[in-house]
Amino acid sequence: MKTSLCRALLFAAVMHDASASDRTLRYARPAPDTPEGWEREALPIGNGRIGAMIFGQVARERIQFNDITLWSGDDKTLGAYQPFGDVFINLPGHAAGVSQYARKLDLDNSLHSVTYRHAGVAFKREMFASHPAQAIVARLSADQPGKYSGSIELTDMHDARISVAGNRIYATGSLAGFVLPATPPSAPTTNVMDYASQVQVINEGGTLSVEGNRIVFTNCDALVLVLGAGTSYVNDAAKRFQGAHPLPRVSSQVSAAAARPWALLLAAHQHDFKRLYERVSVDFGQASATRRALPTDQRIEAYTAEGKDPGLEAQFFQFGRYLLISSSRDSLPANLQGLWNNSLTPPWNSDYHTNINIQMNYWPAEPANLAESAMPFFDFVTGVAPVYRQLILDTAAGALAQPPKAGEESFLGAANKPARGWALRTESNPFGATTYIWNKTGNAWYAQHFWEHYAFTQDRAFLRTVAYPMMKEVCAFWQDHLKRLPDGRLVAPNGWSPEHGPIEDGVSYDQQIIWDLFNNTVEAADVLGTDRAFRDQIAAMRDQLAGPRIGSWGQLLEWMEEKKDPVLDTPGDTHRHVSHLFGLFPGRQISPTKTPALAAAARKSLEGRGDAGTGWSMAWKTAFWARLLDGDHAYKMLRGQLAKPGARAAQQAGPGTETNMQAAPTPTCSTPIRHSRSTATWAPPRPSAKCCCSRTRASCICCRRCHRRGPTVR
Repeated sequence: MKTSLCRALLFAAVMHDASASDRTLRYARPAPDTPEGWEREALPIGNGRIGAMIFGQVARERIQFNDITLWSGDDKTLGAYQPFGDVFINLPGHAAGVSQYARKLDLDNSLHSVTYRHAGVAFKREMFASHPAQAIVARLSADQPGKYSGSIELTDMHDARISVAGNRIYATGSLAGFVLPATPPSAPTTNVMDYASQVQVINEGGTLSVEGNRIVFTNCDALVLVLGAGTSYVNDAAKRFQGAHPLPRVSSQVSAAAARPWALLLAAHQHDFKRLYERVSVDFGQASATRRALPTDQRIEAYTAEGKDPGLEAQFFQFGRYLLISSSRDSLPANLQGLWNNSLTPPWNSDYHTNINIQMNYWPAEPANLAESAMPFFDFVTGVAPVYRQLILDTAAGALAQPPKAGEESFLGAANKPARGWALRTESNPFGATTYIWNKTGNAWYAQHFWEHYAFTQDRAFLRTVAYPMMKEVCAFWQDHLKRLPDGRLVAPNGWSPEHGPIEDGVSYDQQIIWDLFNNTVEAADVLGTDRAFRDQIAAMRDQLAGPRIGSWGQLLEWMEEKKDPVLDTPGDTHRHVSHLFGLFPGRQISPTKTPALAAAARKSLEGRGDAGTGWSMAWKTAFWARLLDGDHAYKMLRGQLAKPGARAAQQAGPGTETNMQAAPTPTCSTPIRHSRSTATWAPPRPSAKCCCSRTRASCICCRRCHRRGPTVR
């Protein structure tokens, strides 16, 4: 997660290494092959572009896989992120008589495994998603020869053509004409995306044969499976986001991986993954040996009841880093579900929500020493921006043809000229479609991430060529779109505090984000020594913005004027969004040391909202409390996020964490804030007196301006 200050507390001292049980998710049973089992118990692997949820079933293993670019919709229609297909490993002879079953996800090595005994034989399955090979690779082995007999199937979610040739299964299809199953049915779109997947089976001993669309293996000693997938999507508006057919690329990737020994594929994968994952080490202490020996699901239950498991808390932080590495490398950014999806109609279309969700995905990137993981987000914004620019022009042209009603957008500025730059609505997709209510300051919130990347990495080339041009363009939009009140103050017109309250001028959320944009742009111009006149103009506009105000019960006002409403802006208003505290986090307009009165008002608002909420809301509130230097309350929020779903003790109010440690999002979003000096005006952190950690040590967590240098924090 990510004001002006000390950029990097990379903590590089010799660390006590946490127990291996704190770095591995472990289970004594498979995940049920049901939608609930997929969501709550199956385990994720990914290489940033393709990934899979693995169930660990014995007689019929399911590998449900995705490619992050497989989307329906187009530049006008939102569509939805789509599942790709499944690989099934059928072992009918193993349907009964299984003992000593174990299922694991080794976070250190990004390796999924299943082990069990059957008929006196020890069987083992290992699986990973390789970024170097751009493939998912699995190996089935046993401690006795000739013990594998069964079949492999490849299925598709969109009626692709399935065929088999030799030891490879092919699926090739197109989304042309695909209509989302909905009531009423969605309209066809211009989407003509092509896609392809393949799985190659390599046997050691025994034989392979073809039966229909299956590959049958008989009396094999071991098997290696190589799964590849891809689409024709390219992040280029000039090409209408449509590139070459993926079949040749997928074929080449599968062939190259299949030609290499398993051991070399695994070694290359682990070297690549560890290069990112091992940058950060955290040690919050250890639970008892009895607690550490529990399978992960039972360990979460014990934590829910008693707490006192700092190793589990550290594991949850590292699991969040694992998920970010696995879902964000060099393709599209992580969406509402990362890159994992099993439904044609996922919740909220598994889209890119612009009013906090995509931003929250990337709060941990730079502080958790994964700056590279943020690059897909920057590439995505740059790629779809031409569509957003055209949206402004089209809206302005429509307003000229037919004047908009009060409260509707025209994006017409002085002399009826369209506003420069771009803006977007609340929901978006990879083709530039953006729907639902306008979230115009989403452009400035996006721009904040560009600046933050520089602030953490000190990469001047990135600032000069990527971040500053984007920030400057967004500033130009707001130069044209801000409204001047009779008293001279500047306000954003027709704003909306996300998903809460009326549409009106000067909404606090908008005002704080624009202040952040202008302030960051002034700093960027100073760093680069450029655009002095523009820089001074933006600084003056920043100082003319209507600023945060304090209400009648001591709260930070969510709207420019206090509401006379029994629900809005009252101590009983427990809405999940707390958007009017943006200036506290992730912004830096409000801090306990620099603006104590506003910080006290923010605290009052937080107390009014309460601690309960959705997973993402609780993560945001945790960051707020950390920014307020209240370690006790931040830790209380963390406890609530880690508790088993359904727990509603006072200190654990929240949606909780599933058996597979999935949450929305993980506390990786807020943990670095509790252990770093990344605040507007730094003050010594106040650790929680209630935390069970006998010690806290973190290595290589980052803050601003000190990239990869700094002491261990204890």
